[in-house]
Amino acid sequence: MEFAGYLRFVLALAFVLALIGLLAAVARRFGFGFPVTALKTVGQRRLKVVEVTPVDARRRLVLVRRDDIEHLILLGQAGELVVETGIAARDKPPGAPPPTAKPEDLS
Repeated sequence: MEFAGYLRFVLALAFVLALIGLLAAVARRFGFGFPVTALKTVGQRRLKVVEVTPVDARRRLVLVRRDDIEHLILLGQAGELVVETGIAARDKPPGAPPPTAKPEDLS
């Protein structure tokens, strides 16, 4: 095969890959394959993933906030397990130090 044949092959491959990328972007834009939900602004959302922490290679802990209540869920290949529910939500920014107990509070 000559150089022109190789060049034509590479250009055809690039064209096909570009078409696949374009179709994927269009599908994502119009929500094909994903459940369509009502559009809400950020202030109106009731459900939020607060934090995700891997436990090991197959499991992770997820802290989910609904309204002002948080739920701790263990997700794994075997299924999911609610570890704790009804946790009062803390409104501190991420990275803020945890509250410390004062000596007078311990007595």
